[in-house]
Amino acid sequence: MSMTDPIADYLTRIRNAVKANHKKVDIPASNLKREITRILYEKKYISNYVNIDDGKQGLIRIYLKYDEREKGTIGGIKRISKPGRRQYVDADHIPRVMNNLGISIISTSRGVKTGLQAKKERIGGEVLCYVW
Repeated sequence: MSMTDPIADYLTRIRNAVKANHKKVDIPASNLKREITRILYEKKYISNYVNIDDGKQGLIRIYLKYDEREKGTIGGIKRISKPGRRQYVDADHIPRVMNNLGISIISTSRGVKTGLQAKKERIGGEVLCYVW
């Protein structure tokens, strides 16, 4: 099986783990996935994460976060820019997610940032995903 979109696979693993109420999920690592995970941690969508060295590309172990009713803090996660159709925006057209209740994650020339960070720094880029 060839993996044409590793970011979509990453998001699907998280989405499925949240729906199944798993406490943690292991995902094959890459620098882009590590940056997305860092943003999810900073914005308190996940409780913690650990980079595991397995002698190959490594793993990211993500500890998912739930509220007192066992509902995941990640209500939804959606891939926007796909390999067949990339979505680029400039600083003036960065999308708001659920009226700023969610976040957009954008790959910019200065690294991976949330939509609000990119808007403040006046830089655009590729819209990777929405999280709410």
